[in-house]
Amino acid sequence: MRKVVLFIAMSLDGYIADINGNVDWLHGQSNKVENEETYSEFVKGIDTVIMGWTTYHQVVTVLSPMEWVYKDFTSYVITHKQQASTDNIKFVNEPPSSLVQRLKEQKGKDIWICGGASIVQQLMQEKMIDRYHISIIPTILGSGIRLFGSHDAELTLKLIRTQNYNGMIDVVYENREKE
Repeated sequence: MRKVVLFIAMSLDGYIADINGNVDWLHGQSNKVENEETYSEFVKGIDTVIMGWTTYHQVVTVLSPMEWVYKDFTSYVITHKQQASTDNIKFVNEPPSSLVQRLKEQKGKDIWICGGASIVQQLMQEKMIDRYHISIIPTILGSGIRLFGSHDAELTLKLIRTQNYNGMIDVVYENREKE
């Protein structure tokens, strides 16, 4: 069965965006080229991307306004806004857990949870994330949009691997309850 993978970056103090929603701090400690291998290896195993409206809007207006960077995947944008879907961008108005359950029942590669925090937190609450791949950026923001909010139950994880480059640390965990 397809796995649901959170692949995301956060500050050392647990934020995925600053107080204004900006992510211009998402870089290592120097101007060296970041580890492109991590991303290119990750995307070999996925064919579906899920994100919320805020993440989608940030990609198309700030991060990559000239080109849809996820063109090789089927992207699902969870939103209440009425938008026309395209061949590879589907706008849906359904709870993240319903969408993930529906997609897991279809054939395909793994499913990437790209953002944002609300979607991640809802899927964590339902224990639907199988793997957590988190890049920890050497920045302390102090405030902003927190990746992990409070939730009702403890979630136990198993460390799969770590890697560091340019001051950043990648940690990969699997949900122990899904072993």
